[in-house]
Amino acid sequence: MRVLGRTGLEVSVVGFGTGGLGDPALPEREAERLLLGALDLGINLFDTAPSYGLSEERIGRILGPHRKDVVLSTKGGYGVPGILDWTGEVIPAGIEQALRRLRTDVIDVYHLHSCPLEVLRREPILEAVTRAVQEGKIRAAAYSGENEALAFAVESGRFSVVQTSVNLCDQRGLDGLVPGAAAQGTGVLAKRALANGVWREDRADADDASRAYRHRLETMKLDPAPFPWDELAIRFAAHAPGVTAILVGTRSLERLARAVELAARGPLPEGKVGALRARFRACDAGWVGQV
Repeated sequence: MRVLGRTGLEVSVVGFGTGGLGDPALPEREAERLLLGALDLGINLFDTAPSYGLSEERIGRILGPHRKDVVLSTKGGYGVPGILDWTGEVIPAGIEQALRRLRTDVIDVYHLHSCPLEVLRREPILEAVTRAVQEGKIRAAAYSGENEALAFAVESGRFSVVQTSVNLCDQRGLDGLVPGAAAQGTGVLAKRALANGVWREDRADADDASRAYRHRLETMKLDPAPFPWDELAIRFAAHAPGVTAILVGTRSLERLARAVELAARGPLPEGKVGALRARFRACDAGWVGQV
């Protein structure tokens, strides 16, 4: 367990990213197995979003009886019927929607979800999030995103948590932004810790981030030895300077258990980390963070 910045919340080093949990094709019984199995593994951090299908509803229904044992992280700024996205009005409405779906009276961590810098700067949005903290609807205001918007979120002092991509193929934040955020008391959640598993030959490049990561991995020509790829990735991200917790998205309880076990092995040898960081810097050709 680690303390999430100045929030005072204690979170497991491995958190469960529940994007896949919301797929309607996933049987309810399997959703229950995943969520309760994650609790049994010692995971208490569950990250969701209104764009993750049935995820919020399933978390609320299945984990409701265990509410005191979990840290709920969700997102917003969009997705409320009848209200314009990214307005001051959509924030409180989205929070109320999430509270109902999650079956709770307070959201532990509420992120503005990957909006660009020009949107993130809108004062009505920032004021609405601050007001929700003051009213006790959310415990920690957060931002999930990358690059200049992430830098603004950290520097603004308006957010006590940020979520950003940290992995073997996405290391720019480690050169200052991530450790800098942690140094000022901002909790850092690292998404895409496994770099979308792009080293797997059977892994399809389903989105822009996966295509970017595959290109970067091929360019860097990394040698994972003496570790398997997943161990290299998990230990690199989970123990990167400034990272509080990593988020692992999967529909496999076995893979989630593997991530917990790997993170518990501790940091990679300093020489290996140094080589990985040096290789990224040498090959970096405008390799910005992937949203």
